[in-house]
Amino acid sequence: MKIYTKTGDQGETGLFDGTRVPKEDPRVDAYGTVDELNSILGLILCEDLEKETEEGLRQLQRDLFELGSDLATPGGNKTQGILEKRTAALETWMDGAMEVLPKMKSFILPGGTREAALFHLARTVARRAERLAWKAKRTQEIPDRILVYLNRLSDLLFVLARLANFRKGREDIPWERS
Repeated sequence: MKIYTKTGDQGETGLFDGTRVPKEDPRVDAYGTVDELNSILGLILCEDLEKETEEGLRQLQRDLFELGSDLATPGGNKTQGILEKRTAALETWMDGAMEVLPKMKSFILPGGTREAALFHLARTVARRAERLAWKAKRTQEIPDRILVYLNRLSDLLFVLARLANFRKGREDIPWERS
């Protein structure tokens, strides 16, 4: 079986329902960015992570795969009922991590450990995915559960960046005015 179809050579791509749309369609931008985020999570999984973090990231990858398929399917409802539960799980994970982290005293700069820097990179891509999903929602039907999940996910990735530094004994890097 060939991986290429040549059907996208004229600037269009197919959604899961067979509809052809321009490759720069907001929906395509959104699910493409979700795919990019999933790949960054895969990169983070190459790090030496605690078992709980590794298992959590694998679940996030599964969530993002399903979320992306919903974005690629007009009227998609694969994640209906699932993302609400998964969003609650993100909040629980975040709340647990926040209990051990020192209180933030200022804005912080991305960085510290390599793992933390990668989580910050993932956070920024999650925020972009959310913005692109909102952009798509302006003209197309995008379920609110997707937007809420992406918002919480970017918050979680910020917390995980801080947690990565904390576990390695690195302090957050405070932002200082130039």
